[in-house]
This record gives sequence, structure tokens and C-alpha cells, in this order.
Amino acid sequence: MPGDEPPAGAVLADRSKLSHINTYGDLPRWYKDYHFICIDCGASQTWTAEQQKWYYEEAKGHIWAVAVRCRPCRKLHKAGGK
Repeated sequence: MPGDEPPAGAVLADRSKLSHINTYGDLPRWYKDYHFICIDCGASQTWTAEQQKWYYEEAKGHIWAVAVRCRPCRKLHKAGGK
């Protein structure tokens, strides 16, 4: 099907590892780098396709969850600092 090819640099998803997700929408076929600004410190960050694959498929994170904090701010937030 035209347009179904993953973009350059994308990492293919293993949909069998996404079976824990209860959604009515389509499951991803691939992951691509996600650029964001940390909500705490304002740093420009990238949540890489490889990190997303691990989070969704191995850590069983929710498919609609996205990164919003850089690693240092996330660590501080988890420790109760922010």
C-alpha cells in the first residue's frame, strides 16, 4: 500500500509485544524520534525511536504516553523534587 513505508530512521514495532494495550485505535507499525521541550527546565530533547520501542514493548507503557521531561528532571520528579 503506498505511503505505508516507515520513514527514514524509523524502528519497526513488534505488534505482538503490544498485546497488553487495550485500544480501539491502530497500533503503531513503527516508531520515529519524538522531539519535545522538557516541561520543567525547557531543554530541547529527543525521545528516540529505540527508547520508545523499549518503553512500549518491554516496559509495557501505555501507547498514548509520551515523554515530557528530560532525564534529569524525570529523575528529580520521581524522587519527589518537583
